[in-house]
Amino acid sequence: MTGKFLRFFSPFVRVMPELKQPQREVSFKEKLMWTGLALIIYLIMSNTPLYGVTTTATTDYYYWLRVILASQKGTLTELGIGPIVTAGLIMQLLLGSKIIKVDMSDPYDRAMFSGSQKVFAMFLTVFNIIAYIAGGAFGSLNIQSGTFIFLQLLFSGVVIILLDELLQKGWGIGSGISLFIAAGVAGQIFWNLFSFVEVGTDVGARGIVVAFFQSLTNPNIDTASLFWRQDALPSLFGGITTLGIFLIVIWFESTRVEIPLAYKGYRGFKGKYPMKLLYVSNIPVILVNALYANFLFFGQMIAGPNSGFRGQGYDVLINLIGQFDPVSTGGGGDYLVPKPFCLLYYLTPPQGLEQLVADPIRAIIYLIIFIFLCIMLGRVWVDVSGLAPRDIAQQIIDSGMQIPGFRSSDKIIERILKRYIPTLIILNGIIIAVMSFFADSLGALTSGTGLLIAIGIVHQYSESIAKEMAAQQYPGMRSFLGMD
Repeated sequence: MTGKFLRFFSPFVRVMPELKQPQREVSFKEKLMWTGLALIIYLIMSNTPLYGVTTTATTDYYYWLRVILASQKGTLTELGIGPIVTAGLIMQLLLGSKIIKVDMSDPYDRAMFSGSQKVFAMFLTVFNIIAYIAGGAFGSLNIQSGTFIFLQLLFSGVVIILLDELLQKGWGIGSGISLFIAAGVAGQIFWNLFSFVEVGTDVGARGIVVAFFQSLTNPNIDTASLFWRQDALPSLFGGITTLGIFLIVIWFESTRVEIPLAYKGYRGFKGKYPMKLLYVSNIPVILVNALYANFLFFGQMIAGPNSGFRGQGYDVLINLIGQFDPVSTGGGGDYLVPKPFCLLYYLTPPQGLEQLVADPIRAIIYLIIFIFLCIMLGRVWVDVSGLAPRDIAQQIIDSGMQIPGFRSSDKIIERILKRYIPTLIILNGIIIAVMSFFADSLGALTSGTGLLIAIGIVHQYSESIAKEMAAQQYPGMRSFLGMD
């Protein structure tokens, strides 16, 4: 029976724009077309500036997490996928902690849960836009300008939600969240490799590949100095770090623990149930960074230099949340950097080896918090996404298989799986947190967390495309591949 929480959202779900699931089998070519179209629309929006916003007057509250949130400052994708991910995180936490009751085996409850999550994402979009405007992110605005900016961001928020729904309901491949993050990370890596923008007569272009070839012909540029460049510029060492992390993550993604299985009805027919070492992949990183994004956003609103709470007698408490130095973005406007010895300072990773060496205590605290959150949110995700031991055990029983040497019982299989899955969740959280931390600290060509997420997404897309191609060539394999 539908709980009170879902019934509250029911009237809003009915009026929300919705894309229907396909009533026919969508071909692989058609899925590619819709996926490409969704990406093109998002890229156009990411390069369409907000009308009525003066870039030089803006404060970039999401500067640290732009890549992960797939957003672009001063454009229609100012908020990116932040509201969608935050809504998903909150709803999953409410479900996993049993605060709300949803029967996921009931199609109506499942549809209402999905619809409520979309409505909640819309509420968060409106809330974030209002907070953004009220917090002075776009400078000083009159009522007309503020209203027009609000309508632009609201329209783009609806479009982003619908693009994600388009892919998730089977018209495309993967999800909009994954696709947009991967595109943003790939774009930043490409820019840092091949940008021709000059940043100095003795360091060459911003793009490290372009700067390297310039150093071969320009005596003013020392090739050796490109191995490690200052001012957060891309370096050869950062390129090597990026490639190394890519190979390591792919190796981890390909490493599996396999549980032997046998068919109950046919002797001699055997199989294996593979469980990846990165059991929940990059999902915990996305959830943790959605959590961080909201902490940093509202922390800057409350404790920023222009906060209305300052000067009201609460500055001592506010300073515990955060103190900031404004830093120019180089392209107009600025962003806020947390000062030491405040909460938000320990929620941002060291950016480069210099910061890591300068304050190792901060690095250790950040890493411990990051690992802990990745493990805890990984556990929650496993419980609510059908990856828990009880769910896997039921899938094995329903498929007509059993573990050789054990009685065919879901309770027994669940007990065996509990030997592996909790350990895999912990290892998953530790590995992705440490890899993300070192990618940030060693100056990878993009955000360390963004790089880690993008690699996992690309790997998942390669597997999805391989499945789609196999199912198209051999339609009888669709159920075997879990596509029906």
